[in-house]
Amino acid sequence: MASVSVYLNFRNQCEAAFVRYREVFGGDFDGGMHRFKDMPPQPGCPPLNAATGELVMHVCLPILGGFLLMGSDAPEGMCGPFQEGSSVNINLQPDTRAEADRLFAALSEGGQVSMPMADQFWGDYFGACVDRFGIRWMVNCAAGA
Repeated sequence: MASVSVYLNFRNQCEAAFVRYREVFGGDFDGGMHRFKDMPPQPGCPPLNAATGELVMHVCLPILGGFLLMGSDAPEGMCGPFQEGSSVNINLQPDTRAEADRLFAALSEGGQVSMPMADQFWGDYFGACVDRFGIRWMVNCAAGA
């Protein structure tokens, strides 16, 4: 089923933030907390140092009414300019690749593609862009859709 969630980025504080959010909202992390060290090596990228490897690559916490609050760290040198509190993405999870492609093309038109739509190592079809109004969008279509 298609859904929308908010994705928060942090400068090395994602784990602390999400532990706090779990205390506030209750529940548990959906799928656990994934670390950068669990990511396969990426072509053209240098190996991660131990500290960066321990940072959060992805976490998901169901909060009110089934809404998903997601997040990750934005390690220095791996991500673009970062300003605390301003790195929020709207994450769209359409039901089909065709809808993912349609949404991505429309949202990125006149904007900037950060990561083209492509199959990813976690199994989903994903892309990211900033629209012409400066809003950050992520489109993630589950594997098999």
